[in-house]
Order: sequence, then structure tokens, then C-alpha cells
Amino acid sequence: MPSLDLALNQALNQALNQALNQALNQAFNRALVEAVLIGAATGLLGVQVVLRRLSFFTMAMTHATFPGVVIAAVVGVDLYLGGATAGVLAALAVVALSRRRGHDPSTATAVALAAGFALGVVLLSAQRGFTKDLTAYLVGSILTVTTEDLYVAVAVTVIVAAALGAGHKALTYTAFDRAGARAAGYRTTAIDLGLLLLISAVVVTAVPAVGTILTLALVVAPAGAARLWTDRIATMTAVAVSLAVASTIGGLLLSRSWDVAAGAAISLVATGCFAASMLAGPRRGLLARWLRRRHRGPDEGFPPGGGRARILVP
Repeated sequence: MPSLDLALNQALNQALNQALNQALNQAFNRALVEAVLIGAATGLLGVQVVLRRLSFFTMAMTHATFPGVVIAAVVGVDLYLGGATAGVLAALAVVALSRRRGHDPSTATAVALAAGFALGVVLLSAQRGFTKDLTAYLVGSILTVTTEDLYVAVAVTVIVAAALGAGHKALTYTAFDRAGARAAGYRTTAIDLGLLLLISAVVVTAVPAVGTILTLALVVAPAGAARLWTDRIATMTAVAVSLAVASTIGGLLLSRSWDVAAGAAISLVATGCFAASMLAGPRRGLLARWLRRRHRGPDEGFPPGGGRARILVP
């Protein structure tokens, strides 16, 4: 009898281990797909964020969506719905305040950033039972993404790609010559609002992967790194998407190997790509600038005003 009980226990442990390993492999595979999708979406949109200098607004959106996530968790509705609603309201508020004479857009964005995050903290402190559960939405928990999360990521990535492709001409025109675009008949306010809503959608979609706080690095760092390597928007977009996807996959693999937080690892890899590009970028990297100064002199060969780069549109 003891030998039979021992054999049964061993068989049960083996079956449990196999089931656990299978579940872990399925979770990692879902996380890998989520990483690729989020990398593609943030890389595509990040180029517009960098070219339009909307990095500060993107940081505000990452904070402004937080209260929506908290309210959704407290009420018991879908977290994407709560985050998206908060993001839309923040985008509308920033656009409305920016259009008023005498209001600086950065001031409106700063107010949205502070107020949004403060509201989220107040709501979170009032619902102590939810504190531990919502921590993942601050820094991400990509290994716990569900099939529903993947469907949302696919839909948002397709929408972002389609919108940026269809509006490429208008987005480029308004980014570099706003007055000319308005004179040509483009509705610049509608274009700005549409782009801000896309930023909001991507931020909310990236919450399960890297959280509301760390999304900024994944949106801005790959595109900023790509900007240091090329002046052509098409090439810049391809490089930004490649770096963003590489950052998400690389960070996920590092988190698995070193047993660290996946969202933080992804953000650090993206930041590392930007730092390497700052150093080695062939056009505006620190090393390239040092070599040019050494061969040409400190002022020779640069246009007045510090050498603002020229963007080439294909």
C-alpha cells in the first residue's frame, strides 16, 4: 500500500507539473504575440509623436488614463472602456484649452497630467481592496494578458496603421507647415484631435503589457532613436517599428531569463536603444558630431542655429 500511494503521488505531481508547464508556455506565447503587436503600434505612432514634439502630451495621456482604469475596476466594467473614456476626455480637454487665446498648450497638458494622476491616486486610496490588483496597471503585467487583450491589440494596431497610412499627407503637412496646411483647406484641429485619440488608444492598449507609467518609453524611445539614424519618414517609421518590436521581445526574454518585471525590462531595452543611437547615430549621434567637428572645425559645415535636421518625405 505505501508503494502504491507513493506511485500515485508521483503520477499526480508529474501531471500537475506538466499542466503547469503547459499553462506557463501558453501564457508566454500570448505575451510574445502581445509584445509584437504593442511594439508595432507604438513604433508606428511614435514617429508622429516625435516629429510633432508630443512627448510631453503622451506622458500626460499615460497619467490621465489611470483614473479611468481605477474607476472601471471599482465599478466592475471593462478596463479598456474606462481607460479609453478617460483618454478621450483628456484629449478633448487639451484641444479645447489649447484653442483658447492666451493658453499655452503645454500648460493645458501639464494640468491634465497632474489632475489625472492625482484623481487616480485619490480613487485608489479610497478603495484599499483594489490597491494590489491595480498595481499591474501602473507597471504592466504582460504575462497575464488574455486572448481578449490580443484581440484588442490586433484591432488597435490595424486601426493605427490604416489611419496613419490614409492620413499620411495631411499629417505630414500639418506637422511641418501648419499655416500652409490650414490655407490649403486642411482641418488642422480635427487632424490634431484624431492623432491625440490614436495616442490615447495606443496608451490604453499598452496598459496590460507595460502599464500606464512605462508606456511613454515604448512610444518615444524607438522613434527618437530612429530619428537619429535617418531623415526620411518612411525609413524612420520602419526603423522605429523594428526597434519597438525588438525592445518588447528583448525585454520579455530578459524578464524570463532574469526573473524581473517584464514592463520595466521592456522600457529599459527601449531606453538602451535610444542611448545607443544617441552615441552612434550616423547623422546626429554624439560620435558622428565629434568626428565632424574634428575634421571640419566647430562651426564649419553646419547651418546657422545649431544645424536643424531636414526631414525628407518620400
